[in-house]
Amino acid sequence: MARWCYRHRLVVLLLWVGALFGLGFSASTAGTDYANVFSLPDTDSKKAYDLMEKAFPASAGDTDTVVWKVDEGSVRDQDVRSRIQPALDGIAGMKGVGGVTGPYAADTAGAAQISGDGRIAYAQITFTEQANAVPKELVQDVVDTARGAGQDGLDVEVGGQAVQRVQEPPTGLAEMVGLAAAAVVLFLAFGSLYAMLLPLAVAVFGVGMGLFSTQLLSHVTDIPDLAPLLSSLIGLGVGIDYALFIVTRHRKGVLRGLDPEESTVVALNTSGRAVLFAGGTVCIALAGMLVTNLRFLDGVVIGTSLTVVLSVLAATTLLPALLGFLGARVLSRKQRRVLAATGPEPERSSGPAARWSVGVQRRPRTIAALALVVMAVLALPVLSLRLGATDQGNDDASTTTRKAYDLLAEGFGPGFNGPLQVVVDGGDATALTAGIKDTPGVAQVAALPPASGVTVIQVVPTTSPQSAETDTLIDRLRDDVIPEAGAQAHVGGVTAVSKDFATVTGDRLPLFIATIIGLGFLLLLVAFRSLVVPLTAAVMNLVAAAASFGVLVAVFQWGWGLDLLGLGKEGPINAFLPVIMLSLLFGLSMDYQVFLVSRMHEEWVHTRDNARAVRVGLAETSRVINSAALIMVCVFLAFVLSGDSGAAMAGVGLAAAVALDAFILRTALVPAAMHLLGDSNWWLPGWLEKRLPHLAVEPKEEAAPTTAAAGEGPASVVHGFVRNTAGEPVEDATVTLMSQGGRELDRVTSLADGSYILSVPTPGTYLLATTAAPPLLKRARQLTVAGEPLVYDVELEEAAEVS
Repeated sequence: MARWCYRHRLVVLLLWVGALFGLGFSASTAGTDYANVFSLPDTDSKKAYDLMEKAFPASAGDTDTVVWKVDEGSVRDQDVRSRIQPALDGIAGMKGVGGVTGPYAADTAGAAQISGDGRIAYAQITFTEQANAVPKELVQDVVDTARGAGQDGLDVEVGGQAVQRVQEPPTGLAEMVGLAAAAVVLFLAFGSLYAMLLPLAVAVFGVGMGLFSTQLLSHVTDIPDLAPLLSSLIGLGVGIDYALFIVTRHRKGVLRGLDPEESTVVALNTSGRAVLFAGGTVCIALAGMLVTNLRFLDGVVIGTSLTVVLSVLAATTLLPALLGFLGARVLSRKQRRVLAATGPEPERSSGPAARWSVGVQRRPRTIAALALVVMAVLALPVLSLRLGATDQGNDDASTTTRKAYDLLAEGFGPGFNGPLQVVVDGGDATALTAGIKDTPGVAQVAALPPASGVTVIQVVPTTSPQSAETDTLIDRLRDDVIPEAGAQAHVGGVTAVSKDFATVTGDRLPLFIATIIGLGFLLLLVAFRSLVVPLTAAVMNLVAAAASFGVLVAVFQWGWGLDLLGLGKEGPINAFLPVIMLSLLFGLSMDYQVFLVSRMHEEWVHTRDNARAVRVGLAETSRVINSAALIMVCVFLAFVLSGDSGAAMAGVGLAAAVALDAFILRTALVPAAMHLLGDSNWWLPGWLEKRLPHLAVEPKEEAAPTTAAAGEGPASVVHGFVRNTAGEPVEDATVTLMSQGGRELDRVTSLADGSYILSVPTPGTYLLATTAAPPLLKRARQLTVAGEPLVYDVELEEAAEVS
């Protein structure tokens, strides 16, 4: 496949461009139909909502609030009423608005909508649909009409869930910032503009097609509006990283003497296999969200998984085509000049990564202990984790929703922003109302006129919606007050829904974690034929999750650094975030485990030396893993600019998780633990080995040569002459025999007559790379060697001038 894509690069590129523009045109024509479906069957708040929808169909939609405050005088003054009432009448006449209840009604009911000091008042706007279904154009008209009534000395703000959806920053800002940061890291890593652009192009194609496909699917299934944000977040991260791993392997092959086509094939046969496996693990981890049976997450699984699949497809088909267009220009000009002057690089690891790898081998206990201490300290805040839901009180102080929230709290108390709705469909509603009034934690109680046998009692707590005391009040009403009154009633409202969602999520979280850990364990077990490697990965994933959630609690729940990040006010962690974040975290951390351990396993298969396998694997992969992690951290942190609190939380949490996972776990704790465990890393019972299916991350050619291992000498040889196009012998040409995985097996230099001879460990297919000093060109060819010696003459052409 890689060779076909390389040779038919124009066709492949045109197919991808056509698919991207075709999906884009279709998506823009169809529009969006995202829907946040918080279906919580068998919960008290869901029963309350169903009764409300049946008895008060015009009032079952989203309720938003217009709040106004005067600096002097009273909101009852005629000059204030003359500005506010026409605006409220205009809003009431809009299509999609069920009704407007204001404080200036002819009866006395509206008096309760004016604060005790007379300076703050509010009106309730009830839409005919829930917040996610209200058209944004309608919401924007409501906001503009209401705020247009303001003037000097009269502040008018609008709050509510529907309004919150229309004050997001421009779409694509987070993605653009993330791409720019990734471009800087890639340029520093590669030193080449062309090489830098490759991963970005792959990510843009993968994410673009994923987003357009998700947008089209929103018309046939329920997909929340958070799905495209999370799809962009995960798609940019994995798309850039997967391309980075392949391009890095390809550049290494070119530097070691392979021509660009053969190097591309080798890169896809090695790193490409790991990319396919890693992408599969991410999708499996994302699919683990389905076991929670929360419909809200089904659309998230669809959008993110589809984007990951398309990113993997772009990395394994589009990337080889782009490599074909670049050829040797995938290297920097300096690297091309050095390669032409001195020949291919030897296969060795050097630099800080190699020195660090040796240091880990020498002091595994010390490094493991230090890494564990750091992770344990960062994980401590997770002990105070509290799930809930963010609201307008967590918005940035400059938004109209936050200003409206603060005005209501100032005028009517902190619990006014999260009223409870006790929906009564049987029993004595009057006795229940009296019982609620006497309940500690209740500030106000008002029973609405009954309809269709259903009575709604509005309950205003004394504490804010996100307060733990409010949760306690909800439990007290359900467990004590309602049963004592002998009524059939259910507690609903946004605050109760948030509490129930957090409870359901928390109850199902252990099953979810067990599912994704178990699936990851089985995948690594099959891939690396070891019990210890997947067990170590599972433990490390749990450690990374605990530490990253500790960081999340410290930032968003305790408020450390929120002002610096411009993320509003502290509050509980969104209830849906643990499931989404753990899925992404387990998938991404599995990526790094696969890339790290696959190289170790490759070395172990050849040498059966655990210390060497761990040292070489860490030395050769730590730099690219750290570069990939740095890119992901930049991309994830950019989603702080998305304007969505859920995406901002996920971005910060995943950035912390990836940084800790890559910089501490995969480059320190995992290799240190593997040094301490020794050969037991690769232990697998014989009976299990026979029953496991074979799923190789490395190509089959990387298996240990049986003949050489037995000490019987090489199975065969390759020999011949190196000549130029005139038939003259080429002396001192470097001739290298490599496996199809790119592993160097033998290297010699040609004699004065151009002859060479290479040892072949066992019959099979190999790569023969030949390089000579300028002006001769390097060549690489695939050879199949049987049991007999193979004669193969190499003809080198003169190289063109390096540009």
